[in-house]
Amino acid sequence: MKLSRFRISNYRNVIDSGWIETTSVTAFVGQNEAGKSNLFEALHRLHPYDDADHDPDEDWPVDDWKGRKNAKGNVVSRALYAFEDDEATELFEFATVPPEGGADGEGGEGVVVAAVPEGAQLFAQHRYGYASAFYVADSSGEILEHEKLNLSTEKVREWSLENVPKFVLIQDYEFSGAQVELDQLKARWDKVGRDNRHKLSSADQTILIVLDLAEIDIDDVVEKGSTSDGRTLRQFDTRAASAYLSKQFRKLWRQKKVSFDIAVDGTTLNIFTVDDAIGFPVRLNRRSTGFRWYVSFAWKFTHASEGDFQNCILLLEEPGIHLHYSGQRDLLGVFEHLSEMNGILYTTHLSSMVDQANPERVRIIETDEEHHLKVTHGVVSSQSAPMAVIESALGLTSDLSGMLGNRKVLIVEGGTDALILSKLSGLLAKEGKEGLSDQVYMWPAETSTKAPMYAAFAIGQRWDAGVLLDTDEAGNQAHEKIKKMDLKEYSDETGHEFRVLMIGQASGVKKTDVAIEDLFPDDWFLDCANRAYGVALTLADLPEDGTTLIAKRVEAALTMKHSRELKKKDVLTEMLRDFDSWKKVSDLPKGTAANAERLFKKINGAFGV
Repeated sequence: MKLSRFRISNYRNVIDSGWIETTSVTAFVGQNEAGKSNLFEALHRLHPYDDADHDPDEDWPVDDWKGRKNAKGNVVSRALYAFEDDEATELFEFATVPPEGGADGEGGEGVVVAAVPEGAQLFAQHRYGYASAFYVADSSGEILEHEKLNLSTEKVREWSLENVPKFVLIQDYEFSGAQVELDQLKARWDKVGRDNRHKLSSADQTILIVLDLAEIDIDDVVEKGSTSDGRTLRQFDTRAASAYLSKQFRKLWRQKKVSFDIAVDGTTLNIFTVDDAIGFPVRLNRRSTGFRWYVSFAWKFTHASEGDFQNCILLLEEPGIHLHYSGQRDLLGVFEHLSEMNGILYTTHLSSMVDQANPERVRIIETDEEHHLKVTHGVVSSQSAPMAVIESALGLTSDLSGMLGNRKVLIVEGGTDALILSKLSGLLAKEGKEGLSDQVYMWPAETSTKAPMYAAFAIGQRWDAGVLLDTDEAGNQAHEKIKKMDLKEYSDETGHEFRVLMIGQASGVKKTDVAIEDLFPDDWFLDCANRAYGVALTLADLPEDGTTLIAKRVEAALTMKHSRELKKKDVLTEMLRDFDSWKKVSDLPKGTAANAERLFKKINGAFGV
């Protein structure tokens, strides 16, 4: 079962968020104090791992403070979940009301189970002063009458509490890793009360999490330290605990293999880490802040999900804040892996934590004139702070963004595409042929994978824009992502369609797959590759099956015959040598000018210039 959308209302600065669509990984981008934490805290309490609840004395909107006396019964959080596999059928079989005097209600003999409505969803709702309620809803999200479906509302709730993914909220990642005196920790815990762990410091809470995960009882471990036999038994406990924590950590930390060693001497607890490649133990507090952040994240997540990484929804506040850029990119990879089993929602103001390959995952959080939270789907905002994150992710400065917004913008897949198209356009225009109009500005994305993010930004900003994509699998996937964006609203406001041009169709190159290099004849690109690598491949050496992309075919032959990896930048160096020698159109390889001119005519025509 997966969370498909949620809605928060009557909570601090969130009067009504509206329905917020979620994806497997959803990023909430916004400035501090915009309300990102409020969204997560309210959602978490809808179905938490702990016993958290809403408190109108603290959570009711401050600018309607008089209204808090009537808070009870007001809706705070709602969510819709999509059923997977046979979950809807299982719910109906479990919750169907048996006939009087018949079976006991779990699909037994004599029980008639109603057909599951087309597109049925599960609706969850939490109100001030009440426990969360669960209902069956139709495809539009409207709650269905359980009586008409012959369902017991109590049974629906019972099944839901067991099967709906619970929310794991992780806000504080601080963890020093310093040694701890367990008898003193025990005394501090006893002082605040065993039911008030949250009143302890973050460091104390994390140590208790470690002990919980290791299934070590603090009273037991302190007591065992008083006898020799007890200390021996405690060594077995800590070794087993160390192995378990190491195994859990490796599921989330992928940069290198690390093991943990929990050591208790008397009442002193130390946590050592061992990089398997080095084999020498180092106390955890001597490791980097970023590494300790990851340890805290991994253990708190493991603890909150009871060691079971499946079927929970992570709500992460500012993850990766202490990680190096490469660590942040690795963390996005971890999210991708976890999303196969979990829902991931996270807040960020870091451009490196915005996945450019998936613009559909971005939700912009901003505030209105009354400081109430607003949510925007997509990468657009009227406020500078959240957009600064997106612009930074796309390599834009405010000056460049302003310039692009007043131009006709063609997004291309990368710098190489822009360089080649500029060269060809210049040669053609110099001889009175059609090149790229000087009204069209080329904006290079890093790859075809990231092109949809650039397109989303241009669409969101209502720029007069389009994108040129390779006609291949990656280009087609990018095209599909762009088609799923809100193009109708864009078209209505701007008066034209957002242009998506596929290079194969636009240039008229007669190949199944076409990239920028395929504007040139195959033998010319092959000659550049031969010069780059000092080999003598021929067209006959290139595979005929599979793709028609010249770069891919040359790469396959180079690998097969010379065990070399083709890097486009190496070939580009040789291409540029030829570029320097081309002074007029007749210098171009055969057929290149015709392909390029057809392409520029299509681009210019699409922009109406």
